[in-house]
Amino acid sequence: MTRNSEPSPGPLGASHEAAAHPASAAAHPASAAASDAAAAAGARRRIDAQSLKGLAHPLRMRILELLSLDGPATSTTLARRLGENTGTVSWHLRHLAQHGFIEEEVGRGTKRERWWRRVPRSNELNIADFRDDPESSGALSVYLDGLIRQYFDRVTAYVGEDWDEEWRGAGTISDWRDLRLTRDELGEMNAELMRVVDRYRAHSAARPADGTASGVDRDDELGADSGAGPGAALRAVPGAEVRPVVVQLQSFPRKGAGAS
Repeated sequence: MTRNSEPSPGPLGASHEAAAHPASAAAHPASAAASDAAAAAGARRRIDAQSLKGLAHPLRMRILELLSLDGPATSTTLARRLGENTGTVSWHLRHLAQHGFIEEEVGRGTKRERWWRRVPRSNELNIADFRDDPESSGALSVYLDGLIRQYFDRVTAYVGEDWDEEWRGAGTISDWRDLRLTRDELGEMNAELMRVVDRYRAHSAARPADGTASGVDRDDELGADSGAGPGAALRAVPGAEVRPVVVQLQSFPRKGAGAS
């Protein structure tokens, strides 16, 4: 499904994913179950200048995204998926671990082949933190460019995949271009949308990445204001297929024609 403030060119299903405030960019990829559970519980890290420089590299960002989306992996597996040399990937894995973004999965693997996983917490970057730090401007530019490319690549990959009509109809690519808001209203709208997503993240954190629903009444877990509408009794159909879902949120002020 597509939705925007003007007529759409026809139905096209897709997904929404995590992360941009007017003043910040939150690195919240749809993650493996452990990372989702910790993030839903509120485990967060604010990225500083040093950790930003450790993350702001195209290959390191791609590695972290794969570990976030698909769970633990070895350097060999990651190198094959990324089309890179294993030694190069291993070096970047150690760099990410040094800066606290990933960690070795203890008790799994061998001395020759270690398994790596994302540290189970959300990473948040506030652009205002670096406004007066010219030494970080290059790293910030690399990071933001890589983040936006990841958003684009996820949607592009989805559009090119083969999904049945039920899943196509459940997803969406939407935009609204007719809002006129104050700064406070924009911030509150973003916060409200994130609260809705956080309720669903908490609800789904205990589920496996692929599996089936148990039939739990979602009104009890998500609350009456979960977005289902007044009096709606949403119940997951027992045995219904459960899939990983990405939510991407971008909302920002726009300078109109002739504005400075």
